[in-house]
Amino acid sequence: MRQDQLDGLITFVTVAQEKGFTAAAVRLGVSPSAVSQSIRTLEERLGLVLFNRTTRSISLTEAGGRYFEMISPSIDTILGAVDELGEDGEEPSGLLRLNVPRAAFLIVLQPVMKAFLAAHPQVRLEISVENTLIDIVGRGFDAGIRFGDLVEKDMVGVTIGPPISAHIIASPEYVEAHGMPVHPRDLLGHECITFRHVTTGQIERWAFAKGNEEFELAVDGRLTINDSSALVQAALDGLGIAYMINGYIERFIEQGRLVRLLPDWSPSFPGLMLYYPDRRRVPLKLRALIDFLKRPAMDRPVLQLLGDFR
Repeated sequence: MRQDQLDGLITFVTVAQEKGFTAAAVRLGVSPSAVSQSIRTLEERLGLVLFNRTTRSISLTEAGGRYFEMISPSIDTILGAVDELGEDGEEPSGLLRLNVPRAAFLIVLQPVMKAFLAAHPQVRLEISVENTLIDIVGRGFDAGIRFGDLVEKDMVGVTIGPPISAHIIASPEYVEAHGMPVHPRDLLGHECITFRHVTTGQIERWAFAKGNEEFELAVDGRLTINDSSALVQAALDGLGIAYMINGYIERFIEQGRLVRLLPDWSPSFPGLMLYYPDRRRVPLKLRALIDFLKRPAMDRPVLQLLGDFR
């Protein structure tokens, strides 16, 4: 076997996973033109067209799809061996790629990133924030974070973050101008900020629970948002009443910038879970993050505690 027969294989697998030359170039840390040249050279050597190219997108040809299915497991094994050998040192190092929804980023990652990177200077983080469920293995991520009921059974899951429940929130200015609801159904007469789910396109119904009583309401309002941080900001700006899980909004409540409404009617939801493929050995860089996220806030460096309220 000639040595050049292996040239371009990692680039090919990366382009197929990322579905684009530019995204693959970012992941590989090279220029898009270098990726394009590597693929052209591989196609010429194989005598096959591996990708259908248009001005807007690329996709695998039938031959390219078969080739990807045949070689990608071997490439994963090779890269896994490299990762394991690289983990023989005492310090976590290398690129750690995470896929998370916006809520998970705000609740568990954003408050600790500065302290984590300070504690592990040889680790680099790449975080992809998207609310749609993806194949983290196929997309080349080390781990993902989702709510526990969405994690596949073939993944290893670690519970992280606080217990999750729904909070009804509004600014003090809104409450002063429009009054305080005393029952969830009073919200039907208020200006509510609704949330549209990106994956389904549906407007979220607000769930309530108190004792044995549970129900949902289809609230209404003039503002609809599909982003968690924008939803909270709209509530801070006094645009209406919002429905948001805890973990991110506590700082604003403690600062008096938001008021919690109807606290006795808050239902609980499945907590957040960090998950990763079932491997024989967890990379040291990922183990370091898991250990960091599982530590109580009081045990983390002072650097993180200061960042929580910025």
